[in-house]
Amino acid sequence: MTERLDTIVLGGGAMGSATAWALAQRGRAVTLLERFEPGHHFGASHGATRNFSLGYAQSTYLDMLAEALPLWDEIEQQSGEKLFAHTGIVNHGRDHSYQGVHDALRAAGFEAAFLPLEEAQERWAGIRFDSQVLHLPQGGQLNADATLPALQRIAAEHGAIVRHRSRVLSFRVLGDDDVAVEVETADGVEVLRARTLVVTAGAWTSTLLDGVVQLPRLSVTQEQPAHFAVTDQEAIWPGFNHRFTPGEPGYDYWPSAIYGMLTPGEGVKAGWHAVGPLTDPDARSFTPEPGQLADLQRYARDWLPGADADSLVAVSCTYTLTADENFVLDRIGPIVVGAGFSGHGFKFVPVVGRILADLVTGAGAAPSLFAAGRTTAGSLFKITS
Repeated sequence: MTERLDTIVLGGGAMGSATAWALAQRGRAVTLLERFEPGHHFGASHGATRNFSLGYAQSTYLDMLAEALPLWDEIEQQSGEKLFAHTGIVNHGRDHSYQGVHDALRAAGFEAAFLPLEEAQERWAGIRFDSQVLHLPQGGQLNADATLPALQRIAAEHGAIVRHRSRVLSFRVLGDDDVAVEVETADGVEVLRARTLVVTAGAWTSTLLDGVVQLPRLSVTQEQPAHFAVTDQEAIWPGFNHRFTPGEPGYDYWPSAIYGMLTPGEGVKAGWHAVGPLTDPDARSFTPEPGQLADLQRYARDWLPGADADSLVAVSCTYTLTADENFVLDRIGPIVVGAGFSGHGFKFVPVVGRILADLVTGAGAAPSLFAAGRTTAGSLFKITS
């Protein structure tokens, strides 16, 4: 017997969980299907820390930042969980874009200020600064590990059905408001029918949508940050982004810009942005690429005096990248897609959930920047030598 539903969300990571939460709050019947068990490490939504960085100058992202801040407060209040550590963010390094970011943020009503090097070094002794320091005090860290169960729990409290260990094998579009979804569970294979299917499947998106929806090219990489042991126990750690201009002396070993933050109980996390090897999400090695890891240790030795470059624990996660590093948020017939978050999407989780819920209900459209059929241009963030 085929069960008929209103909306199925395929993929219970951060974006799918936020979409289920947003739909359930509106009184919509929604079923969230997640292939793996709670707390798994196969995708992009695990780990205790993600930076809430405000380093954007593009108006669409600035609008989303303004919406995200109160929505994170709302999720904390509804769940009773502390999810956002307001440590601030520092963007530093020899990058010509910082002035434009500063000006755009100030014009949009955010706090942003350039600090003298001496002041920055005194406040954050665990980091070495040698050039401009842009301080963004409204930034901080989000707890990804706590966010997913919080969103799923409050979604369920509003009526959502959350099903783990439910792998979608295939689906077929039968009509403008009719999708048949074949699901494998411990009890066998069943077919669900829904008016709308939301696909938030991360690294598995292209495989699932192949031949069904035309998307920008999505590249899946295995990214390889690491946690370094803290040596300066008195140091205060903001989140940080460290950028450079290719060709400048001293940066020849850098494959990209770098990000980092303190993960309580684990150490100082640092990682290159979007330069990991291409991978199949079902056949990952989870083993760091030795050259990138050695360069990351060199970075810690050069720039993180408050951490021990020789005492580290490697981390493995996936990025699903678009060529321009802008997201894919769109609706094609009864299929709604949220994909290509390119390593900078987590801060926008509740906003993405709201946008995808709007696409399901017809309450609004996504910004054109995120159209599935767009022609991609250059990258937003990646700086490579």
